[in-house]
Amino acid sequence: MPELRSGRTLEITSVADRPDLAHADIDVGDWPAFMRHNRVSEAYFAQTVETFAETCLIATSDGEPVGDAHAVQLVGGTFPSGGWEQSVVRAFTDARHGVRPDTACALNISVAREFQGDGVAALLLAALRDAAANLGLSALDAPVRPTHKDLEPLVAMDDYASRTRPDGLPFDPWLRTHVRAGGRIVCVAPASWVIAGSLAEWRSWTGLPFDRSGPVEVSGALVPVECDVAADRAVYVEPNVWVRHEFSTD
Repeated sequence: MPELRSGRTLEITSVADRPDLAHADIDVGDWPAFMRHNRVSEAYFAQTVETFAETCLIATSDGEPVGDAHAVQLVGGTFPSGGWEQSVVRAFTDARHGVRPDTACALNISVAREFQGDGVAALLLAALRDAAANLGLSALDAPVRPTHKDLEPLVAMDDYASRTRPDGLPFDPWLRTHVRAGGRIVCVAPASWVIAGSLAEWRSWTGLPFDRSGPVEVSGALVPVECDVAADRAVYVEPNVWVRHEFSTD
């Protein structure tokens, strides 16, 4: 079992091997309320652990769940502009029609707040790569949500994703983790995660007035939310960054 920076040990298994942990409740800390209202996620995410159990992982320490990772399986080769949403729909469509997948697509990696900063996310990413490779898949793709992009919502995602440190690695910590693990930044998925709601809903999710049409900067959002007062509607269209992890066929 891998040892964490804190000295604690970690065990990572697939949901196929530990179905009892398929829906483990992991306290990841604060998460923007509006992010929980994506319609594609509401329709499909809970089914992921049953349909793609071999590429859904759970991390435990002393028997307690402290992290998880979910990936679907599909016919890949392209990087859809619809990112997370489009990949999920494609994966479940492929599964329903019995299409043999060749690619895994990572949907999330979550770590309990007590274990954040302890290297769990990087270990889960490495385990997800291994799980996909062990199934004979050619790659693990990921529509990555950069960790610090919400601090610069007016910066174009292309510009943000291409920013590097002096050592040549990505500026963003989560993109950097993917590249260190062997991933390659490919392109931006401009409409990866979409949330639409009435102005009353957005007010309840954010505590903001949403009383003027135009872009609204919301805490935790990677880009501004577009508000239309006359239509009583606001829409958040989140861009993500496509990263590909290819596996050797040797």
